[in-house]
Amino acid sequence: MRKKKDDLTKKYIKEIKSADVWSVFKIVADFVKGFDELGELGPTVTMFGSSRANSDSIFYKKAEELSSMLAQKGFNIMTGGGPGVMEAANRGAFKYKDVESIGLNIDLPFEQIPNKYTTTELDFDYFFSRKVMLVKYSIGYVIFPGGYGTLDELFEALTLIQTKKITGVKIFVVGVEYYKPLLDFVEDKLLNNGMISSEDFKQIRLTDDLQHVVNELEASILEQIEFLREHKLEDTQYCKTLEEFSKDKNIEKS
Repeated sequence: MRKKKDDLTKKYIKEIKSADVWSVFKIVADFVKGFDELGELGPTVTMFGSSRANSDSIFYKKAEELSSMLAQKGFNIMTGGGPGVMEAANRGAFKYKDVESIGLNIDLPFEQIPNKYTTTELDFDYFFSRKVMLVKYSIGYVIFPGGYGTLDELFEALTLIQTKKITGVKIFVVGVEYYKPLLDFVEDKLLNNGMISSEDFKQIRLTDDLQHVVNELEASILEQIEFLREHKLEDTQYCKTLEEFSKDKNIEKS
């Protein structure tokens, strides 16, 4: 087993360090696969969190609960496809047959095992192409407690919103006790030193109120439709999908 891990690690180092033209084709294949399989999705929420949380963890249970609440409202759920919080999120959606429970797995030297609660499963060679798919087709991101990978995904999403590469997307950070020291740092160091704006900081919605997350994501459907109409995109398939969803679910302005 150790030898297999070492061999896979060497393979990845060789791919990254060698300017191998064949890697370009693998990268393109990642993107084509994602665009082809995910392009027709209806409203989808991506949930991030630790792969190390077991089923007894409060984080696992909260992720499963929120996923179930969202799926009941008709939202598809997308995760990184692995264990822990990802498994919990897929598990919460899996029992609702009219929504998709999507897992975007990553090929790693230590072999991430896909969880069994997905209705759509895709495998990616590269983190960056997988990350694009996790954010591209979602109307909101929910960040549960996690490690380096989860923090990377949180700040990637915040950067995309800050630079206007994505619009109308809401970010919810669930786990007040876990994440408050991090957000205190962001406020004290980044905001107070002018590294980010107050508007950037407000993009982070720290909460333990799962119903609030559901309500805000429902409201964001109408906000996105309005944004698309303002930019003359009302004839796009995406806008039509959102309009159909809001009509079917009787989502109205409060």
